[in-house]
Amino acid sequence: MAGDCEKKPVLEMMQADGGDEGCVTYVLHNEDHTLGNSLRYLVMKDVDVEFCGYSITHPSESKINFRIQTRGGIPATEPLRAGLTQLNDVCQHVLNTFQARVDEFKGNQDQSME
Repeated sequence: MAGDCEKKPVLEMMQADGGDEGCVTYVLHNEDHTLGNSLRYLVMKDVDVEFCGYSITHPSESKINFRIQTRGGIPATEPLRAGLTQLNDVCQHVLNTFQARVDEFKGNQDQSME
């Protein structure tokens, strides 16, 4: 039954036939509100984005529909890529800051034990 275990892509682009590249819905598999809300916030900060929103299709499904609508004929993929890059940068900053504080705490613990 190897055909039953077909692997789905992480991201699918849904666009109406003959639709505008500036108005696209992306389906993100294996994701939830954590990514949806964070990414929506960052994409909406782009001045060329007219609308950005997401919905969870059903509580038992782990996928979100993420819609972007842009101004001026800009493809929706541009603010999506920018938002994902910014989100990655924010997450990396949080990880670096957290690790620095853990290291600092451990250093203080070592000093107090001497």
